[in-house]
Amino acid sequence: MVDLSVVVPAYNEEKVIEEFHRRLSDVLNNLGISSEVIYVNDGSKDKTLDILKEIRNKDSRVAIVDLSRNFGKEHAMTAGIDKTEGAAVIVIDADLQDQPELIPEMICKWQEGYDVVLMKRASRKGESFLKKLTADMFYKFIRKISYINIPENVGDFRLMSRKVIEALKSCGEETRFMKGLFAWVGFKTWTIEYERDGRFAGNTTWNYWKLWNFALEGITSFSTLPLKIATYIGILVVLFAFCFGITEIVMPTLSDDGLLIFCVTFIGGIQLIVLGILGEYLSRVFLESKKRPLYIIDKFYKSGGE
Repeated sequence: MVDLSVVVPAYNEEKVIEEFHRRLSDVLNNLGISSEVIYVNDGSKDKTLDILKEIRNKDSRVAIVDLSRNFGKEHAMTAGIDKTEGAAVIVIDADLQDQPELIPEMICKWQEGYDVVLMKRASRKGESFLKKLTADMFYKFIRKISYINIPENVGDFRLMSRKVIEALKSCGEETRFMKGLFAWVGFKTWTIEYERDGRFAGNTTWNYWKLWNFALEGITSFSTLPLKIATYIGILVVLFAFCFGITEIVMPTLSDDGLLIFCVTFIGGIQLIVLGILGEYLSRVFLESKKRPLYIIDKFYKSGGE
């Protein structure tokens, strides 16, 4: 067992991965504790895997989990976490928006007895106003509707002790919203604020469609409020239809055809909304019932050049 494991999910990061590892190595070399670095190649289509192999040949601390295809960041993180052996585990992206130089401060808090060290973004450089606004709205919304407290402006960059990791490994759901799972397991937590940098190179693979689906994962994984809202909408529609019907009997304002068209389209629209909400939850039940593995490893390159 080592003292520290660093998990780095990577997808098409050929432009930045060498610089990232150089900076990470400089930090690890000065920590005074044993460490390992587990890169997870999440089905990259560029030269990311080849570069990682070269890095591994030069650094005995490096291991590579090569997934059979792109499973998505949440599952890639899970694959890396499952392979860790460290007493503490840090998850960090390879794009250098989260600085490896912050790791010593995180280690200090872990050594003081904290099981989780969260890294809260004081700023989000390199992101558009719209992305910042939607991210802020999402965190505020999910904090209000969720049955757990998901920290605002806290990403995947964090440190977790071994007992936190073991608790996470017991969570086997297919639809994984890792920020929610990280918060759900609990434990003694400390938060550090930092200034987040822009990407060192390349472009983000996240677009608004992916972010929307990501938000749906978070909402449906850690809140049943949309289902309650669907029920309330149904009650309101019934009351509205009843009141509208009484009004039309006492004081007609629409022709018979107009009233019929209005009622059918209005109630039909509400039904579609409610069915959509139910469908989102039902689809996740369907996926969970399949019991498929969370990821498939094509090859695992162990540390030490083995």
